[in-house]
This record gives sequence, C-alpha cells and structure tokens, in this order.
Amino acid sequence: MQTNGKTGGQLIVDALEAQGVERVFCVPGESYLAVLDALHDSSIRTINARHESGAAMMAEAEGKLTGRPGICFVTRGPGATNAAPGVHVAQQDSTPMILFIGQIERGMRGRDAFQEVDYTLMFGGMAKWVAEIDSADRVPEMVSRAFHTALAGRPGPVVLVLPEDMLVETADVTAARPAQPVDSAPTPAQVAEVGRLLAGAKRPLVIAGGSRWTEDAVASLHVFAETFALPVAVTFRRQMLFDHAHPNYAGDIGLGINPKLTALVKDADVILLLGGRFSEVPSQSYGLLGIPETGKTLIHVHPGAEELGRVYNPDLAINATPGGFLDAVAGLEAPVSPAWAGQAETAHAAYTAWSEPPAIIPGDVQMGAVMSWLRDTLPDDAILTNGAGNYATWIHRFWRFRRFATQAAPVCGSMGYGLPAAVAAKLLHPERDVVCFAGDGCFQMTGLEFGTAVQEGANLIVLVIDNGMYGTIRMHQEREYPGRVSGTALTNPDFAALARAYGGHGETVERTEEFAPAFERARAAGRPAILHVRLDPEALTPNRSLSDIRAAGRQR
Repeated sequence: MQTNGKTGGQLIVDALEAQGVERVFCVPGESYLAVLDALHDSSIRTINARHESGAAMMAEAEGKLTGRPGICFVTRGPGATNAAPGVHVAQQDSTPMILFIGQIERGMRGRDAFQEVDYTLMFGGMAKWVAEIDSADRVPEMVSRAFHTALAGRPGPVVLVLPEDMLVETADVTAARPAQPVDSAPTPAQVAEVGRLLAGAKRPLVIAGGSRWTEDAVASLHVFAETFALPVAVTFRRQMLFDHAHPNYAGDIGLGINPKLTALVKDADVILLLGGRFSEVPSQSYGLLGIPETGKTLIHVHPGAEELGRVYNPDLAINATPGGFLDAVAGLEAPVSPAWAGQAETAHAAYTAWSEPPAIIPGDVQMGAVMSWLRDTLPDDAILTNGAGNYATWIHRFWRFRRFATQAAPVCGSMGYGLPAAVAAKLLHPERDVVCFAGDGCFQMTGLEFGTAVQEGANLIVLVIDNGMYGTIRMHQEREYPGRVSGTALTNPDFAALARAYGGHGETVERTEEFAPAFERARAAGRPAILHVRLDPEALTPNRSLSDIRAAGRQR
C-alpha cells in the first residue's frame, strides 16, 4: 500500500499490518506515543500488559504457538530492561519475536540522557539482531529485515529501537510485503544416506525438538515413525511434537526423565536428532552423548546451519527444517524386517506406565487424582501453559499431549511464564480451554497479568499450586543443606480473593473432591478464573516427600 508523507509511527504500524500482525503486546510509554496513536486507527489489537516482562512473554508465547513473530512494544530504559526476560526466553526457546523499544531523541545520544541505554550492548548477546531505525524512510526496510531475521534458520528475537523524534518525522515510502521463512531440505544424496544409516541400525531412536515445526510436519513425523517402526522421544517442553497416545511415542527427555527412557537413549546405536539442539536439560547435563564425538551414529537435522557441529560432531549433518526433511524422506523404503522390530511398542509401554499418576501423596489434595480428572475431562485441543518449578512435573509427566500447538512452556526454565503465555494463548484461541499451571512463587512473578486477562476477556483458568515455598529451590536446599531453610519460605495471599478483586472468578481447593466441581464452575464462569489449590508442603515431588529429601541429604 502506497504511503503519503506518514509519520514514522504510522509507518511502523503500516509495516506491521503488511506483515499480517493481528495484535501487539505492550506497556505504554511516552517514548513511542506516535506508534500508540497510529495503533488507534489500526486493525491491530493493542494489549496493554501490567509489566513489560509479562508483555514480552505474551509476545514470545504467541510466536511459539503460531510460528510468526510475536510483537512487543516497551518504552526506553526501565521498560526495556523489564522486557529482557521475554527476550531471553525467545532466544533459548528458538522463538520468533520482535521487541520494539522507544528511545531518546537522536540528538541526545551519548549524553547519558534520561533513561538512555545502548541496546546493542544490552541485547547483543540475546537477540539475533539489534538495530536502531535512524530515519523514517528506512522503516519498511528495517521492519522487513526484522521479520526475515526472526524467522530465518533457528528463529529468535530481534530488537528494533525507535528514537522518539524519528517517530514523528514524515516520509513517503511503501510498506514491504510479508516476510516468509526460508525453507530448507536435504539433498538427494543426504536422503539416501539417511536410508542407509537407518537400514544398518539395530536400536534407532528419533528425538524431536526445537522449533520451525508445523501441524503438517508433526503429522509427517507420525507417518515416518510408523513406516520405519521407530520409537520417538521429544525434548524438554516440546511434548506437543508427538501424540502421546501414539504407539511409537517413547516419552520426553527432560527433567525427571523416566529411567527406562534414559536407558533407551544410551543404548541407541543410531539417533536421528530432528529439529533440536539436545542442550543441557534433555542431554541430562550433557551426559547422554559424548562431546564432540557422541559414541553413536548421529544424524542431526536442524534449520540453523550454525547449530550443526556446534556441540556434537554428527555423522550426517543436514541443514533443513523438520518439515523439509520429512517431506524429502517420505519416499524412503523401510526394511521389511527391521532389527529393531518391537522396540517402539516396548518404549511406549514404558512411557504409559511412567505417566500413570501416583495414587497417594502427602496431604488432602491428591494431584494424581487431579491430573487423571483433567486428562479425562479436557479436550485434546486444550492448551496448557506453565512456568518453572516442581509443580510443572504434574504436567510434563502426567498430562498426555495429543495435538500440535497445545503447549506453551519455557525451555529456558523461566519462572512467571505460565500466566502471560496463557493470556496470549486464549487471545489466539478464545474458543479453546486454556489452563495455566503456576506455583505460588511462579505465579507471583507475573500474577498481575491476571488483570490483563480480565480487561481483555481472556477467560483462562489458572491453577495456583500453593505449598508456601519456592519448592524447587527448597528441594535442592534440603538435599545440599538439610534442615537449614534460608530464603525459600513464602507467606502468600488468598489467591482466590485476588481473582475476585480483579473481577474474575476465584475458588480455593483444599481437598481432592473439591477440585472437579470448582474447575467446572470456573469453566462456566465466563470470566478468567483462579483455583487456589493448597498443596501439602511435604508433597514436594510426585514420588518424594520433603522429609524424604531432607533425610537423604543428611545421609550424604
């Protein structure tokens, strides 16, 4: 669309509209008032969060669930520093995201002006690209490059800095066409080599992870696994990449891994690492594979060429997206009687047994029963979000993900992520159930975003699992320094009353039998809801009590 002497702020919004952006997440600031004014007349929905970290995490979650860059606007200085957690999540989770930062006027640079920050230095180690738009006529070019960069190869965050005076100067320029991610695929020779390596395997294993996945790619992985009778595992918080009820599913390689899955990885002679990096958490602190020589035949497929050979020396490195790879290998013929016949079924049986919730944990709320009820009640397209903490084990181990784009969780382990992610998910899919799991410590890092949910009509349900402490740190503390509690106890509010104070629905759950009717009332409330689930502090993990961990620490 041809512009006619528009301000830099209007050109920014024109560029976002041209890219198909439907919503932006922000905390308003005077440094980008011209953008806010242009958004007033735009089709783009403006979601004003309560804190910049929440806004950035919402944008990251939208990028994670859609594959297109989530958009966040913040003001300079404190606003930008507050947004850093969301940028870090996007970087570690390989999520496309663009953070726009209002900036001081161009003529004031270098004087340590009010809230001045050098964002190239600040975000240079986290973002794929950091740049300042120094004149309005370069807005289309720079925004187009930002989208291309965020989407290319291994996706990630981009930071664009907007000087306040640039946003009010005018230019007559044209918005660029929408950016499309560059697809990549293996060569015919690489496809043939994949077939040869698999045919010679005795104990092959597929490990799916990373980003750049689509619903079609996930479906193609199912077909590929079935054709070759391959067990498929997924990496930490990438569980939506394979149907957990599928007979080839072997489980997730993350925190608290099934010991039988650990053995499966160690015993594998050929590993197809598809889309992911196999970083610290899935590799069990880089212990499952040798570095750089893995001790196995490794086929590594990744959309970012810079990740191939970065840690592990692959026998076959393929620079390709998951979908591009799976399309290319679709014509491979599987061995008629593979040496690994039956291994997928055995692995799936081990996963199924591992994912059955425990019957009894300390206290009056049995989270195993809660998870069983949720599994029986929620539809397959329900979206689950969480931040970080021991409570997340109840999702990762006992929820069975069935469909793509139903999980938003931070691979980087950032606390406070669950609620902002749930807001973004519910705005994307208002017709679907969106359930956020949050520990009491995790929730209070971004719990004020419940106000954003109420204001925007994002009728999500938050389960605040309250045990009165930072449970994960307490677990480590009791193991390393048993009985010496320091800095991990929490005095918490009435979270149900907090929900009602915001105008939402709130209830407290103190016994197992109270959960199901409370959840159904929350679903029917027509408002965002918080269920305050009071968990016994002794129920620190699904299979170990606080006392058990303390006693084990004293015996060390």
